[in-house]
Amino acid sequence: MNAICPRFFLLFHLTLLGPALNPVWSAPVKAGFAERDISPEIGMERPGGYGKAFHKAFHDACKARAAVFDSGENAVAIVGLDALILREPQVAEARKRIAEKTGLAPEAILIGASHSHSSGPTGMVLPGEFDHADADIRDLAYEQSSMADPKYLETVVGGIAGAVIEAYEKRAELRLSFGRGEEGGVSFNRRWRMKNGLTFTHPRYGNPDMVEPAGPIDPEVGVIGAWDTEGKLAGCVVNFACHATTSPPGISANYPWAIEKIVRSCFGDDVVMVFVNGASGDVTQVDNTSPTIRAPGEAAALMVGGAVGAEAVKVLLAAEARTDAATVDFRREVLKIDRRAPSPERLARSRELVKSKPADAAAIADWIWAKEIVMLDAASRREPVREVEVQAVQVGPAVFVTTPAEYFTQFGLEQKKAIGFPFVFPVSLANGCVGYVPTEEALGPHGGGYETRLTFYSNLQPKAGSILRDKGIELGNSLKPDAVPGLRPAPPFKGGWDYGSTPPELE
Repeated sequence: MNAICPRFFLLFHLTLLGPALNPVWSAPVKAGFAERDISPEIGMERPGGYGKAFHKAFHDACKARAAVFDSGENAVAIVGLDALILREPQVAEARKRIAEKTGLAPEAILIGASHSHSSGPTGMVLPGEFDHADADIRDLAYEQSSMADPKYLETVVGGIAGAVIEAYEKRAELRLSFGRGEEGGVSFNRRWRMKNGLTFTHPRYGNPDMVEPAGPIDPEVGVIGAWDTEGKLAGCVVNFACHATTSPPGISANYPWAIEKIVRSCFGDDVVMVFVNGASGDVTQVDNTSPTIRAPGEAAALMVGGAVGAEAVKVLLAAEARTDAATVDFRREVLKIDRRAPSPERLARSRELVKSKPADAAAIADWIWAKEIVMLDAASRREPVREVEVQAVQVGPAVFVTTPAEYFTQFGLEQKKAIGFPFVFPVSLANGCVGYVPTEEALGPHGGGYETRLTFYSNLQPKAGSILRDKGIELGNSLKPDAVPGLRPAPPFKGGWDYGSTPPELE
């Protein structure tokens, strides 16, 4: 496939379309791509839950993948990180190192975590984060909870900085293409409205009380391609909204591994594929209406990533219109949003419950949520208001709009509708992490589900999602989009194809 796919496509279209493939070029834009291996070591913690788990095997490399776009007036960097989350101190440190070496403005650097549940220990708790608390709470945070590894955090920060710096140094005049596809068969909203008037997460097939999904999916596969003067793909950025919970056995980038696999199989092993996850807080690969069980792990990663990667390839192959000029710009604002607080009664019950850890599974679950309430109270005493960054990064007719959250898909769709750009790519878990940010409806009397639980991880006030949505729309609309690149118009009609203008020949 590596040799056949692009050559066949180009030969076919050059033969049929001829000079129509040659767009008009203007002032050059420079772009560069690079990546770094940030795989954790066997034995390090595997994040993604509220307790500790550890990696026992290796499947594929976790990476920091970077794209830099430079118009001559402004330059931006977009980083796709194979990580569950990245907290704000590490984002700030990576930006600082990049700025020192490249001159890129820190606020022009977008760092999006893919939310891979098979990646390395970047959270949930940071080293030292609970040093201000009592000894028993420090034990809950450091010994009983998923915690970042300081050695690994340095690997990640160094990997991000190294990838962006190399991408910046490799900038070359490249032609950009913009497109979108649709893959609606591998992602599903996991929250369901039930007959009792509430909403459950993953009620499972066969549950007689399921009524309808409580939210949408976003099937759009957004793609930016960067091509050299010979028509070879140098790199691309892919945006799609789905939890990275397919989890091949062992350390893994999760389904972005399969996206990269498909893209490289068609365009070459040196292509850098930068993946940024869309608004996917309530969307996963699990179909709660399916009467059959799909294979988990690697098969699931190939199913999701393969489908998304194939759609990205289709978009890239159809991208005949390319431009070597693009406006590059950015906006950023940091908001202050209050945390939700547990009631005094719940806090008292939780403190009593965490004094001894039970053995029964149901009781352990209750203990976990009690642990989170106690940790939330300790964190809120130190930081009752969270600083939450929203960012808009423009590349030509496309704008990336960020939230540092597991952001519900409905919000991303609303941003796409309200921002006046031809291509709007929401990016979740970007430039920090404030946990799940549901809709107000999900936190209302008919809401509920896993994502609405009050925890140390997720605790912003109910209006937070709308506040972030509106600020993203404001920042996006403060930028002016470029026109979508188009092909030269066909020449005036001067007669048809001589070989084809004949009647049937029967003799």
